[in-house]
Amino acid sequence: MVDTLLLIVFLLASLFFVFWLYILLPAGMAAKRGRSAFGWVLLSILFSPILACLLLWLLGDDPNQRE
Repeated sequence: MVDTLLLIVFLLASLFFVFWLYILLPAGMAAKRGRSAFGWVLLSILFSPILACLLLWLLGDDPNQRE
């Protein structure tokens, strides 16, 4: 019983981490830099969330962003 509960907790924590890594992190970084959150999440899902975050970090703020 305890093993099953621990497995469920571990799976839910893993699912949340993957959700955060693939969706929330790139979307938050993109929005903060004035870029399309949807596009960067799509890039993250298709290629790699680490690559998407690294590119966002390297590109910085959108130079065409209106304030």
